[in-house]
Amino acid sequence: MHKSNKIEKLLWSIALPGFGQFLNGKYVKAITLIILEFIVNYMSDLNQIIIDSFKGNIQEAIQQTDYHWLMFYPCLYMFSIWDAYKDGGDTAEYAYFPFVLGAFLGTVGIIYSDEFQPFGILLGPVWLPMLFSFVGIAIGVVSFLFLKRRQSIL
Repeated sequence: MHKSNKIEKLLWSIALPGFGQFLNGKYVKAITLIILEFIVNYMSDLNQIIIDSFKGNIQEAIQQTDYHWLMFYPCLYMFSIWDAYKDGGDTAEYAYFPFVLGAFLGTVGIIYSDEFQPFGILLGPVWLPMLFSFVGIAIGVVSFLFLKRRQSIL
């Protein structure tokens, strides 16, 4: 039988938090993450926010958002991805940096999504956190590579 690789597990966790944990045989953790995903999604009204954002109705998305619940989402999402990746096999030291910084900056993006306008464009509660998360992941990758290189030199 073919064993799933780490990237496959990571990608399934991107599709839905918990799916990568199922592939890793961590069923309780998988079910817990899926339940948490549905609770946060429902309580923050995330699906409607995504629909409004994709249609360009940013003000409607902002008004619809329950920010208290939505702020949980980046951490839940990135933790699920990281956990599936980590449990998928050997993982390098400091490999968690991109995931942690992506979660942190994604949360910061949610906090400022109703007022921060990069280049004069209001991106709202979907696009700004995604942009901030990608910036966090990029900074995390650079940090990881720097620490890995520094460790090999010493």
